[in-house]
Amino acid sequence: MSACETVSPLAQSPGLPKSTDGEPVFPEPWAADAFAMTVHLHERGLFAWGEWAAQLSAELHKPGRAADGSDYFDCWVAALSDLLVAKGIADGNAILALQQSWQRAAEATPHGKPIALDNDPQR
Repeated sequence: MSACETVSPLAQSPGLPKSTDGEPVFPEPWAADAFAMTVHLHERGLFAWGEWAAQLSAELHKPGRAADGSDYFDCWVAALSDLLVAKGIADGNAILALQQSWQRAAEATPHGKPIALDNDPQR
């Protein structure tokens, strides 16, 4: 099997939405980006598979999470953010500020137009 055909252990995550062909399915482009970022960071050695699996599992099982899994990628992003903060790779306040900036940008972007951070009125 070539390197291009190697399946990352992250693609085997329990609960990851899959197509009828077994390929990962992403509800929105940002979810695919979050998945790709996680795979990249794991492959670069920033965290072990076991660490990631434990963090994602803890997030998925928090009280108030959607029983139908509809918030799976929200859990994914929260788990990745928490793991990066816990390992001292990212700053929690910086992550929160960026999330808020993206939200403001989304609210300020006309329907049908691409969301860009430049659209954040507070930037």
